[in-house]
Amino acid sequence: MGELGIIAKVAMANTFAMYFKSHVYHWNVEGRNFSEYHGFFGSMYEELHDAIDPMAEQIRAIDVYAPISVMDLFHFKMVTEDVVQPTSTQTMFANLLTANNQVIESLNKLFDACTAANNQGFANFVADRLDIHAKHGWQLKSFLKAGE
Repeated sequence: MGELGIIAKVAMANTFAMYFKSHVYHWNVEGRNFSEYHGFFGSMYEELHDAIDPMAEQIRAIDVYAPISVMDLFHFKMVTEDVVQPTSTQTMFANLLTANNQVIESLNKLFDACTAANNQGFANFVADRLDIHAKHGWQLKSFLKAGE
């Protein structure tokens, strides 16, 4: 498969894990700011979901098969899963910020690998994803500050 393919699968698996985490939080958020947080988590999971197919297509374009099962994704991901339902929105925001940082780390590695392989198209796609995750990070940090 090669190093680029492995690094790409890690980035995709991390993106998928963050997508699922934000979707679960969308379903299960409660409290006085329910509407705002439900909407925020919904926007986040939709954006992440919409990134998964193009990422899989970029992986196919380098002649590597995209992950074929949830277990395959699980094998490559670094983002940790919740083992119990978070009891506060602050915990949800903190967990998503950690996941976002892990996605950024894997995307930075992927960008470097794409650049080294002289694959500018994939590198541009990854650069765009990095910009989006910078925004996710800013938003999550802002929610965490609001809860202080």
